Amino acid sequence: MNVRRPTQKKNLSAAVFCRKNHTRKYLLKIILLIMFAFVIAVANAEQKVPQITVYKSPTCGCCTKWVKHLEANGFKVEAHNTKEMKSIKQKIGINGKHQSCHTGLIGGYYIEGHVPAQDIKRLLAEKPEAAGLSVPRMPMGSPGMEGHRKDPYSVLLIQKNGDSKVFSSY
Repeated sequence: MNVRRPTQKKNLSAAVFCRKNHTRKYLLKIILLIMFAFVIAVANAEQKVPQITVYKSPTCGCCTKWVKHLEANGFKVEAHNTKEMKSIKQKIGINGKHQSCHTGLIGGYYIEGHVPAQDIKRLLAEKPEAAGLSVPRMPMGSPGMEGHRKDPYSVLLIQKNGDSKVFSSY
């Protein structure tokens, strides 16, 4: 009885093939997991980028510079050019003494005027009970109003009742 048995060499190559195939499947799973983790990380990073809606006059150069200041500091800006700034400020409830040339909305707060990006980030981190931040008027040296002169100014935290207190000073 002559039973043909596979040679040792054939058994060895089949075993090597199985191991290689198993290793390939394992590596493919690892690569897919890494790619999935990367996609999730990118999606989370995009969610953490603060997004602000800005209403501004189409002819205001300092408003455009302020938008660029926000973008340079990590904000995603949705800018709307409008000639109805007065009605927007009224609708939001911004007191006349706290008004400036542009208005932003972010995280349930309004941002009025040339507020530095770092103060907006601080507001979002601290989440105070307030209506928003304001830099009344248009002080020279504030973001968007850069020039050779730098006037001192304060960023005001506006309470929901309309009162204000200094949030930061420059």
